[in-house]
Amino acid sequence: MSPIVPGRTCGTCSLCCILPDIDALSKPANAVCRHCVPGQGCRIYADRPKLCADFQCRWIEDALLPPEWEPARAHMMVYEQGRQITVLVDPAHPDVWRHAPYHDQLMQWAIEADPLGGFVIVFVGDAAIKIEPGYSRQ
Repeated sequence: MSPIVPGRTCGTCSLCCILPDIDALSKPANAVCRHCVPGQGCRIYADRPKLCADFQCRWIEDALLPPEWEPARAHMMVYEQGRQITVLVDPAHPDVWRHAPYHDQLMQWAIEADPLGGFVIVFVGDAAIKIEPGYSRQ
C-alpha cells in the first residue's frame, strides 16, 4: 500500500479516536478519547501514544477503496495487523458491514487472505466475527 492516497484526509472523521481501545490512554473501545475533539482531531497529536502514531487507516492508504469506504461515511474503520484485516464497526450502525458494498469486499479480502494464512475480523461492540471464505452474512 502507498503511504497516503493524494487528496484523502481524515477530514472530520474521528472514528480512530472512538472505536479502538487504547490501553496507553486507559481508553475503552467505543468511547471518545479524552484527548479527542470529535470532528476536529487529537489535542495531543504531537505527543500521542505509539499505538496511535502507528495506526494506518486503510481508506487513507488504499487507492483502490472507493469513497463509500471513508470511515465516517461507512460507520466503520479498517486497518491491517500483519495478515489480519481488522474492521471496527460503529455500534450505532451494527449491521452496516453486512450490506453492499461492504460485505462483498470483506468476503473478497477473506478469500485473498485465506491462502496466506490471513483472515478478516469484524468487531461490533463486544462481538468478534471472523469472516472466512463462504461466510454467510446472516
